[in-house]
Amino acid sequence: MSRQTEPRAAAAPSAAMRIATYNVNGVNGRLEHVLAWLADTRPDVACLQELKTTDDRFPAAAFEKAGYGAVWHGQKSWNGVAILARGVTPIETRRGLPGDEAGAQARYIEAAVKGVLVGCLYAPNGNPVGSAKYAAKEAWYARFMAHADWLLETGQPVVLVGDYNIMPTDLDVYVPERWRDDALFQPSLKDTYAWLRGRGWTDALRAVFGDEARVYTFWKYWRNSFQRDAGLRIDHLLLSPTLAPRLEAAGVDRHHRAKEGSSDHGPVWIELSR
Repeated sequence: MSRQTEPRAAAAPSAAMRIATYNVNGVNGRLEHVLAWLADTRPDVACLQELKTTDDRFPAAAFEKAGYGAVWHGQKSWNGVAILARGVTPIETRRGLPGDEAGAQARYIEAAVKGVLVGCLYAPNGNPVGSAKYAAKEAWYARFMAHADWLLETGQPVVLVGDYNIMPTDLDVYVPERWRDDALFQPSLKDTYAWLRGRGWTDALRAVFGDEARVYTFWKYWRNSFQRDAGLRIDHLLLSPTLAPRLEAAGVDRHHRAKEGSSDHGPVWIELSR
């Protein structure tokens, strides 16, 4: 397997299938950045989170002009998820998780793309611990875990992609001691992530980089966090057992995070054999 976290030339046509995730932190406000990233890296599938827009204001026409079909699940000012596919329109199979209440936050969308079932998620933040927001995060993850288990039972090639708002281990945060009380770093949520892996889901970045490497996907805007590489790994791609053997490469497009006005997340990608 190969790995890549540094700048690279614009992606040339590849025999591999590239699937990426990108928390854009406002799709309309950062549309220029997102389109530049798509042109530079040319993923076959791009999962976007934190759209912060209603369905009617999603920039589908701009993505279509760039060569991408899309399905999306928006929400005014907050949340929102989308799946883009180069050259085709994703076939939506699910909007929201089983058990979500009517009018639930826009945090999950699922679609079939080029022979792979893609689930795009934006998990709740949950801070502060002990609050109603944290309880809602735990309840959301209970529904997500049940759905992930059902997907495994189908035997399909599945990838669950997005901003999990979980740092699974101490290696996934630059100074673990400062994050012990944060909702993203609670033992119960780390246990949730470990449970998913134990059920058979493969953590793609860990499979490529190893369990001892520090690989970050998010850097706060303040205190020169990116320049100091004071980051977190909260964006993950989990592969089903039928898909994991196809994993060839993975990386983080740090050079796009480094651009002025970019999201505080870096795009994360994997490549799968066809």
